[in-house]
Amino acid sequence: MYKTLRITFSLKNTYRVNSILYSLKQIPLLKRLLPDALYGIQGFKIFANILAIIWEILSIFLGKFLYFLTLVCGIEALYEKAPASQAFLHILLFLTVIGSFANTFLFNPSRDKYYAIILMRMDARRNTLVNYGYAMGKVLLGFLPFTLLFGLARGIPLWLCLLLPCSIAGMKLVSVTYTLWDYQKRGNVYNENEGTKTYWIAMTILLILAYGSPALGIALPLWVSAAVFLACIPLGLLCIRRIFTFPDYPSVTRQLLYKMQNQMDQAVQSSKTVNQQFITTDTSITSRRKGFEYLNELFIKRHRKILWKATIRIIYGCLVLFAMLLLAIYVFPQSREVINYMILSCLPLFLFALYAINRGTNFTRALFMNCDRSLLTYGFFKQPKAILKLFQIRLREIVKINLVPAGILAAGLSILLFLSGGTEDPWNYAVVLVSIPCISVFFSVHHLILYYLLQPYNAGTEMKSGAFQIVQSLTYFACVLLMQLQVPTLLFGALSIVFCVLYSVIACVLVYHLAPKTFKLRP
Repeated sequence: MYKTLRITFSLKNTYRVNSILYSLKQIPLLKRLLPDALYGIQGFKIFANILAIIWEILSIFLGKFLYFLTLVCGIEALYEKAPASQAFLHILLFLTVIGSFANTFLFNPSRDKYYAIILMRMDARRNTLVNYGYAMGKVLLGFLPFTLLFGLARGIPLWLCLLLPCSIAGMKLVSVTYTLWDYQKRGNVYNENEGTKTYWIAMTILLILAYGSPALGIALPLWVSAAVFLACIPLGLLCIRRIFTFPDYPSVTRQLLYKMQNQMDQAVQSSKTVNQQFITTDTSITSRRKGFEYLNELFIKRHRKILWKATIRIIYGCLVLFAMLLLAIYVFPQSREVINYMILSCLPLFLFALYAINRGTNFTRALFMNCDRSLLTYGFFKQPKAILKLFQIRLREIVKINLVPAGILAAGLSILLFLSGGTEDPWNYAVVLVSIPCISVFFSVHHLILYYLLQPYNAGTEMKSGAFQIVQSLTYFACVLLMQLQVPTLLFGALSIVFCVLYSVIACVLVYHLAPKTFKLRP
């Protein structure tokens, strides 16, 4: 077992080190300083190994800290009607149920598993069990300091805080055992990255139960949540034997990795195949416009399903959510105060929501895959005036795609603000109506300018820009930090509007001056 763990960790670390070195080479400021023979220099390899080890240690704790800070405790200001200890355990319980199926560690095909089992012919059963045991150890170690830190602060008994990591691990063991049983009974290979409709419906219901009930002052009694958590410990221990004696790991892992093998061997072809069904090939589609407007209109018409399908689903989701909140206002009058407070003091929460629903990444990926990958081979396409013109056209289109759900969100929040008690300052209505669309415009501009200045894809549509990934991560962390702010809607909304306008102007200037050098195919 130790030998298998050492080999798999070494393999994963080698892949991670090479990725770090490549990412460093792609950062514009470092690109000219670092030599071409970067991978052969021992000093850089040692430095990358140190970074990889630091990242492995951070991965044990950082994700759990952010999990408690944002998802479990981040919006607890909305739950003043429910006792802090009850709300904490209630939310943690339902999120743990979701995580036990959404993050199993056993049914997640990855590159290091592909290299080890498919290419190096390692024993599938041993490799799977060793990696799963290592992952569960990280769960126990990573959750312990934060169940103590956040649990004790909310009045959870010390003995329960100490046992919560074991309970979380136990629930994961139970969910994995169920999926293994389902495979033996029905032949269904569970892949946590490919959820069915039933899966997403169940997850949505659990999320509503996790956050909706405490917001209305309804949370599971402390003893009920504690009893469920504690029951998971003996159940998990009983499941360990079943996991270790499961006989079909070679079959399960090879079926999970089969799709990855095809994708890695034929990246370009698979990308085309996946998207072909959503691209209209009707030759009668045309346009009366000229130049880049003609090119853009044809692209939008032929890729309407790719560009608008997810947006339409988001629109339906927003409408259903607002309908439920309106119903709550009339059925549970006590919810009016919570909703009113949320809109007037917690507008930064919706910043993260707009970040999550923004379709900028999907839009730019579709642009590159089905348009720019070919056009970037022509010199005229990289002229400053041409780049700026097409940037403005595409910005208009991506803003239109994102503005519809943002407009519905803004209108819905204004209506909820009015029906939940209103506000003494009528400017709050105007700020909500304007700031939400402005934040949506900001994210649209942000995704598009990153695409033009840090064009991250190679000819096989693989992400190859370390700088792009760093900026994306910083954007995510900035949104998470801003979620914690509780500032008046008028102040936050006004600042958002001003920032959006300034950012858009600066973006156009940067694209005009820098994009001719940065907007190119990556090797």
